[in-house]
Amino acid sequence: MRVSTLISTLCAAVLVAADQRTAQIYVQPIDASSAEPQPLAEVVYDPASISSSQVISYEAPELPEAASTVRIGVYDVKSQRWISGTTAASADNFAKGYAPNIVLSLDDQGELLSAAYKGVRIDAGQTRDFGPKVVVLPSAKGKQPALNKPVVLSPEGKKVGEEPEKSLLQKYWWVLAIMVVMTMAGGDK
Repeated sequence: MRVSTLISTLCAAVLVAADQRTAQIYVQPIDASSAEPQPLAEVVYDPASISSSQVISYEAPELPEAASTVRIGVYDVKSQRWISGTTAASADNFAKGYAPNIVLSLDDQGELLSAAYKGVRIDAGQTRDFGPKVVVLPSAKGKQPALNKPVVLSPEGKKVGEEPEKSLLQKYWWVLAIMVVMTMAGGDK
């Protein structure tokens, strides 16, 4: 009995760990044309459990002084091309006083669509956790608009159950009734 429990627990642990994926995030200055992408971070994420995502390694990039904008994404060193969507970020995000936050966008199958970088200003009075963090954003269906009932048309192209237009007398009969009452109650003079 205990052996079967142990084996099933190990199998469940292997299945849970098998879905973890690793992403190598790279950064490249956009202004400097000869600069190669540099490794920025290695991130482990699990599409089924996005809260268990973590940064394995982080290396602050050495950017040229002239660089004001950087490109961030997943880069394949062998084919020398970007294999995910890239995002542009200001080089000021890497300055002192900012904590690194890496944002990963996933598709429905848990594959990485794009990576982004956001420097969050550090307030030393509130927290002491300045290390790099990862935020995983799985894709989700957007909210569907709430529509009214569909309009039903007759073969002639008019609304079914539509009332015919009322005449002036049918609309304002109550005004005529008030005038008659006032005239009768008005007196002799």
